[in-house]
Amino acid sequence: MRKRISNTPVRDYFKFLAFTGGLIFLVGLSAGNLNYQWHWHRIPGYIVTFYDSSFSAGPLLKGLYVTMQISLLSMIFALVIAVVTALLRLSGSFTARLISYWYIESIRNTPLLIQIFFMYFVIAPILDINAFFSAVIALAFFEGAYASEIFRAGILSIRRGQWEAACSLGLSRLQSYRYIILPQAARRVLPPLTGQGVSLIKDSALVSTVSIYDLTMQGQRIVSETFLTFEVWFTVAFIYLIMTGSLSMFSAWLERKYAVR
Repeated sequence: MRKRISNTPVRDYFKFLAFTGGLIFLVGLSAGNLNYQWHWHRIPGYIVTFYDSSFSAGPLLKGLYVTMQISLLSMIFALVIAVVTALLRLSGSFTARLISYWYIESIRNTPLLIQIFFMYFVIAPILDINAFFSAVIALAFFEGAYASEIFRAGILSIRRGQWEAACSLGLSRLQSYRYIILPQAARRVLPPLTGQGVSLIKDSALVSTVSIYDLTMQGQRIVSETFLTFEVWFTVAFIYLIMTGSLSMFSAWLERKYAVR
């Protein structure tokens, strides 16, 4: 018996439109009940200002630049930490496995905010590190703990035959990881790593607690000066959405280009 095939893309499209319309209606209804005077015309001035055919970055754009710097550096360091930790977890050394296990469990079972405070108030003064790099290090170690388990799962998903092929070619364990295992594992872990990257960008908002003028901190400062609470925070949320959405689309493109076949 032939199965009846429904036009699911069209149906899903109309469902999305109906959901979006309902959401807009609820937001408009809530805004009307708030009796709030909206001042969206003031928001562009906090993003960019124009003077005599030249422009200068506003506080939100400056905060965005700091957020992107912190997120990018943290992401790079987190990937390095994740790969090293995953290899230690899979090594034959009991000490290496114990150290990596202790690091992962201690990081994953304590709040990120406490880790940022510990790095800023305890470690940074000892090592003479400024607030920016203390935040980068704290985020890198936090996200690296989660990403290491993703990498470990990706490595374990590689078939045993790949290891046997590497041994037959006379490759050492390190060479096997470098040329055969890790390139294959990297393609498999790309989707969950993207989710971790999105989480890192959102978690970077916590660095505002140590007086780093990132996007969130700039938003707080503008709200305290102007009381444009809803306009500023909606704008900040939209900017974060653009960053995380761009990362997700880039990951989807990489996934299609280097898809496992």
